[in-house]
Amino acid sequence: MREITIDEIESLAVGAWVLGTGGGGSPYLGLLNVRRLYAEGHRVQLMDPDELADDDMVAVVSNMGAPLVGQERLVDSATIGRAVTLMEEYLGRPFRAIMSVEIGGNNGVQPFLAAAETGKPVVDADAMGRAYPEAQMTSFAVGDLKPWPLSLVDPRGIEGIVAKVPSWKWMERLSRKMCVEVGSIAATCKAPRTGAEVKRWGILRTTTQAIKLGQAIRLAQKEHRDPVQAILAQEKGMLLFRGKIADIARRTTEGFLRGTVKLEGLDDSRGHTFELAFQNEWAVGWLDGVAQVMTPDLICVLDSVSGEAIGTEVARYGQRVTVVALPAPPVFLSPRGLDFVGPRAFGYDLDFRSVFA
Repeated sequence: MREITIDEIESLAVGAWVLGTGGGGSPYLGLLNVRRLYAEGHRVQLMDPDELADDDMVAVVSNMGAPLVGQERLVDSATIGRAVTLMEEYLGRPFRAIMSVEIGGNNGVQPFLAAAETGKPVVDADAMGRAYPEAQMTSFAVGDLKPWPLSLVDPRGIEGIVAKVPSWKWMERLSRKMCVEVGSIAATCKAPRTGAEVKRWGILRTTTQAIKLGQAIRLAQKEHRDPVQAILAQEKGMLLFRGKIADIARRTTEGFLRGTVKLEGLDDSRGHTFELAFQNEWAVGWLDGVAQVMTPDLICVLDSVSGEAIGTEVARYGQRVTVVALPAPPVFLSPRGLDFVGPRAFGYDLDFRSVFA
């Protein structure tokens, strides 16, 4: 276990935004909160998963809701911290540590806010290796672990517990309805996990992965090298398309941000078109009308100059962007994993085909 520096959290925010595949919320807002907490003297420890005892209890936290709403209605450290203590009160026992359900976007930063509030360490792991929009789209669900209970807190002090559900999909349905009712953004503590469950089914050391990715991007920017190439080298990714955003349609509905983005090709992609569909995160990309890339491969839309990620809630007409794919965690490439996060899980009549196959 070691103390995380504020510079590492700066890099975490950059790397987590790329791994968010367009979703998870902008990490900049969470980063501002961490800067404030560190300025006030708070410090957070990062714990390797192997340091967990099998019977330790781990809080799994995230913001839930539509990223576009999260740009205006902020969830602060006290709110995410309260989601953790509310769950402890319900369980009648304390947590040993905190982890994120998804390393992508703002949710990669959220456990650090909760940790600063509660004094607990952050586990170097998550349950997605990226961001996904729904509660059942996790490695814990693939492992058939218990989906309940869940605590939900909103900034006005509204608190709720989902005590028991028959399935992960039911947890998604009920908690999503609660989230919509409080304004489509809320802080949550997901089903508690044991140390043994985290070590067996977590996507391990993704916090360190995001920090190293962010460091590679920031170094490339500082040295005036191509940060997109730095990302591809760091994550063994693949460049798919360069272009500009020619059209965008999005709507917030049922606690999600859904829509499409159309790109016109530039440079080597000139004369071609690329269309992306999203549900909070980028889900499928079509090159000239043919499906080229799809979940669970990570689809990342990057600013062509800075290399920094562009979220589905902030993509705008005229932006020069580069689309890249990064490899998915192996747990999601199994037949059962694809049942949870493959293109059919998002409603697309497509058989998964990886660009890395």
